Amino acid sequence: MSRVPGLLGRLGAGLTELGARLDERRAEVEKESGGSLDLIDETDDRSPSGSTTTVRTDAKPSAPPVDAAPEPTPARVPGSDSESEPSVVSAPAPVPHATREPETDTRPDPVLAVPWGVRVAAEAGWRLLVLAGTLWVLMRVISAVQLVVLAFVAALLITALLQPTVARLKRVGFPRGLATALTAILGFVIMGLVGWFVVWQVQENIDNLSNQIQDGIDELRKWLLNSPFHVTDKQINEIAKNLREAIGANTDQITSAGLEGVTVIVEALTGILLTMFSTLFLLYDGKRIWEWTLKLVPAAARPGVAGAGPRAWRTLTAYVRGTVIVALIDAIFIGLGIYFLNVPMAVPLAVFIFLFAFIPLVGAVMSGALAVVVAVVTQGVFTALMTLLVVLAVQQIEGHILQPFILGRAVRVHPLAVVLSVAAGGLVAGIGGAVVAVPLVAVTNTVVGYLRSYSRESALRHAPEPRGATAVDVAPVRPPSA
Repeated sequence: MSRVPGLLGRLGAGLTELGARLDERRAEVEKESGGSLDLIDETDDRSPSGSTTTVRTDAKPSAPPVDAAPEPTPARVPGSDSESEPSVVSAPAPVPHATREPETDTRPDPVLAVPWGVRVAAEAGWRLLVLAGTLWVLMRVISAVQLVVLAFVAALLITALLQPTVARLKRVGFPRGLATALTAILGFVIMGLVGWFVVWQVQENIDNLSNQIQDGIDELRKWLLNSPFHVTDKQINEIAKNLREAIGANTDQITSAGLEGVTVIVEALTGILLTMFSTLFLLYDGKRIWEWTLKLVPAAARPGVAGAGPRAWRTLTAYVRGTVIVALIDAIFIGLGIYFLNVPMAVPLAVFIFLFAFIPLVGAVMSGALAVVVAVVTQGVFTALMTLLVVLAVQQIEGHILQPFILGRAVRVHPLAVVLSVAAGGLVAGIGGAVVAVPLVAVTNTVVGYLRSYSRESALRHAPEPRGATAVDVAPVRPPSA
């Protein structure tokens, strides 16, 4: 038991030494960090066997103030005799760096200085310029490959006319290849026979027609001399002389036009061959061609385009079938009218009326004018007036009864849009452009309408469901049960 007090004494001495070392280390850390600790309470409690030191701090080290200037450092002045009274020289305090305020620009933001209407016009303007440039490039490309484009569009129109026949033959039990071959051969044979019949009728009646035209010119001359317009024989001779001189002066142009006609015939034959091959493959493999085309469309827009395609095809099919029926009715009734009026070449004129009917509005005027001219130079003014009445009556029935009933509202286009599209198509691609302009506008109208409704339905489908009072307002009302 005598050793216990000694052990406790040594243990207390060790703890005291450890506390002193900790205090020294703490003082060194405070000196290095430049801070100070405020000692709130410090007591030394010593036990009988040793001594321990307890340090309690209730405050954190305080940081020196930021703007406080450093205290002056005492320095000895050289030559001083006494070291007990040192001369204190205050070192100049460091001048704080002056903070430079940023320059403020009082001018307004250029974007805000431009009026809102001008900004909107500029935004719309450059977008319209981009669209116009794209359209111009597209027109240039189409003009470069005009023959191929027109042949493919003609193949689409013929396919829209013949495809229902292929579908019927397949439903009866014919294989797809055999149904396609029979339909294509039958269609091309019918079109070829119609063309051959027109050429044959013109060749058979050309001599008789020239004699009738000469007699008609003589009768027209007599009618002008006896008419109330006071036309003299000298004026008529001057007109005929001017026509002969114009023809003689433009002989080179007429010859070059004949040479260009050979080129036109070659291009026409090439276009016919391209149309035949395109029609054959569209009839046989049209569905897979459409599926391959869909792969070129971005994935985000593919569902909408996939839904718009069949609707556009139905519109094109309805347009072509309706136009064929209307043109056939026009050709039959106008042909019968001019036949009973003894106008020569009634059947070829009826075929021309049928072909020109594929050009809306303009084609009817041109075919009717051709029939009236043939009537006036062959049968006289009275027959020409009766022919004009027949043409106008049939066209009025067509415009107000046949087209709305046969074509329907799905492919109806406003007359202004028809006139503008036919004019634009004729300027871009001639007669072929005038033929395909109206079906292109009809199909575009269908596609735009479907895509607009599809985007609206898609937005409603992905919109959050209404809740609360809104859900009650938009909830469907059930009819009362009987």
